[in-house]
Amino acid sequence: MSTATDESTPARAKGHTPSKKELGKVTPKRPAMGRRPVAETPPATKEEARARRRAQRAEAAAEFRREGGPRDRGPERALARDVVDSRRTVGTWFFGGALVVLIGSAQTMPPIVRLVSNVLWVVLALGVVIDSVLISRKIKKLVLQRFPKTDQKMGSLYLYAIMRAITFRRMRVPAPRVELGDKI
Repeated sequence: MSTATDESTPARAKGHTPSKKELGKVTPKRPAMGRRPVAETPPATKEEARARRRAQRAEAAAEFRREGGPRDRGPERALARDVVDSRRTVGTWFFGGALVVLIGSAQTMPPIVRLVSNVLWVVLALGVVIDSVLISRKIKKLVLQRFPKTDQKMGSLYLYAIMRAITFRRMRVPAPRVELGDKI
């Protein structure tokens, strides 16, 4: 009672699934776009490897200097940076003044020098506080005017701008886009 089809097909396991080859189908190839890019050739010498690493590091540092990191992204942050970078701030003079206060308040200094350094300390602290309040007010006004539906927290934006204001201009990251005195 066997049929011709039973004799022509070999015995298979019960759970066998025929492959594409057995079914006579060809597996489709991936398009070239979906493939991974070819890796660059490995360096031939240690010097070449070192030169590549230095070039990559320099490129990454230059990009970070231009673009900044994740905390520097967003139009509100860019506006806050521009506000700070367009004006002179007391904060940039704070560290120099703090050094003078540190030297002037040493016990070996005459009492009048110590008194002057303590007064200078109070003046610097008040200057930074007043400057910070003025920067915060200007940022709040401009951000609410230009980005009325912002989801940025104002407190973190103020702190971001104040920290940038007490950093030396040359050391600011990302680098300033505006010159001193430019209108924002």
